[in-house]
Amino acid sequence: MNWVPGAVRTIPVTAAPRSGVIAMLHVASNGYTVEAKAADTGEARWLSAPWNPPTPVEGAEGDAGSGELGEIPDVTAVERDGREYVIAYAHGMRGRDSLHEGAEVVRLAVYAADASGTSVKPLREIDVPVSADPGEVRVGSTGGRVLVAWGGNEAFPRSAAAVDVATGKVDSYQKPDGLLSQCATTVACSSTRVMAATPDGPLVSMGTGGFGIPGHWFSDDVRPHGLEAKTGIVGSWNGDAYGVADGNLLVGWSTGGKFGAPNDPLWSVHDVRTGKLRASMTCAHDVADSDEARDYPVIISPDGRYLAAGPVVFDLQRGKGTCLEGDGDRKTIALAAIRDDGTAYGAVLGKSAASGSEAVVAELDLASTGEPKVLGTGVRVPYLTSVNGSGLFLDRDNDANVRVSLRRER
Repeated sequence: MNWVPGAVRTIPVTAAPRSGVIAMLHVASNGYTVEAKAADTGEARWLSAPWNPPTPVEGAEGDAGSGELGEIPDVTAVERDGREYVIAYAHGMRGRDSLHEGAEVVRLAVYAADASGTSVKPLREIDVPVSADPGEVRVGSTGGRVLVAWGGNEAFPRSAAAVDVATGKVDSYQKPDGLLSQCATTVACSSTRVMAATPDGPLVSMGTGGFGIPGHWFSDDVRPHGLEAKTGIVGSWNGDAYGVADGNLLVGWSTGGKFGAPNDPLWSVHDVRTGKLRASMTCAHDVADSDEARDYPVIISPDGRYLAAGPVVFDLQRGKGTCLEGDGDRKTIALAAIRDDGTAYGAVLGKSAASGSEAVVAELDLASTGEPKVLGTGVRVPYLTSVNGSGLFLDRDNDANVRVSLRRER
């Protein structure tokens, strides 16, 4: 893709794993097109008709000289009631011209992931009203519905809207502080945010600890056995929601009681709709407060069995966890991709690593107790792994064009 600038936050490529599709956004002569290819062979599946996003907001082009990243249209995928959709989206101004100010929106173009043809039109287009600077908008579907979030902290936008792509319905949550009733009795509850959108409502996280889906469940109801309900001198709710992947919520809990004794935290995975505990373990990896940036994204294998965030790893089928945080002489391994068979790839981290040096990559077999195997420097970790074991890689060629490549397992 030769149209993608060199300094952007994301690359417009996504996967609809159950449909076996990799979708990419291309510039066309009169807009953009979504191209879908088979994830296992790379063969063409479908091509959209030209799509016209709203006019970019001022400053969306970024500034390569100062390192300010540009904002470009993107794609993502979501599953809704057993059907997968590919969504092209863009932040911009609708209806702005010489006589009109226009309205600021995020526009979603919704396509069936299993479509066919060479001029596929979107099933529907949805405009979500927002008020955001370039780069502040986040679009994701980790909870089962599309969440458009913006404003506030860059890592944790304060305003949000949940979108049902099957109906086009939009639910706005621009003032999330009052969504959880527990917020009324909590000190400093001003950094509440919506983390994910589920079929049962928004997953709400309070910045001082505590989370849940209003009217359905709260974190204290699903707190692992043996933990204190509240921690710290001011008595904040225990439990910081770390992140969500494929309907699973990763949480870090304090095990030190009200006065925060320096014990290793407990990590757990919960079903995001019900809060039901799926697995837990203690691991010395520090838990960030709910309103702080995360060190690592939450990743999951295509079949949903394995989940990880850096060195915190779970086998959800067995209900077991593995801690890859460094301990004494052993270095930390932060996972970046996991295959269905439990083969995982990650970077080896250590205090002796020189700043800017190329990371050492390790391979692990999560299905066994085998020791990590160092693959050395220069080894590329896949952006995505497919059900059949092949890997999708994203990099740039010598002309700085984005190259998407599929490597099959031999």
